[in-house]
Amino acid sequence: MKKDQIELFGRQIVSSAYYVHKEMGPGLLESIYQTCLSEELSFRGVHVDREVLIPLFYRDKPVHKDFRIDLLVEKEIILEIKAIEAIAPVHLAQILSYLKLGDKWLGFLLNFNVPVMKEGIRRVVNGFPRE
Repeated sequence: MKKDQIELFGRQIVSSAYYVHKEMGPGLLESIYQTCLSEELSFRGVHVDREVLIPLFYRDKPVHKDFRIDLLVEKEIILEIKAIEAIAPVHLAQILSYLKLGDKWLGFLLNFNVPVMKEGIRRVVNGFPRE
């Protein structure tokens, strides 16, 4: 997928996150926001996979341990959903690790437990897209 297409989906993700936050408000469980965001993106015609298992390799050898990402949009963009008081550096490191391990370049860390959704959106980039 080309960078401009991924950017279009990125805008849909942000718009959908704003909509879900407006409808549901802060203070709910992560799983509720994950479900609602998945439904909103699907409603907008965006393909979403939930709870995607990614195999883990160490030194090119499978270690028989998977990691799970919350949402994978159009097989390209990783979404990590949070409902926490504040995003910490470890949360940004987590999604960056997911991007590297999943061989993806764009992800969003979305914290819905904020008064204004703008405060809960972090775009994370792992290098540049291959075209």
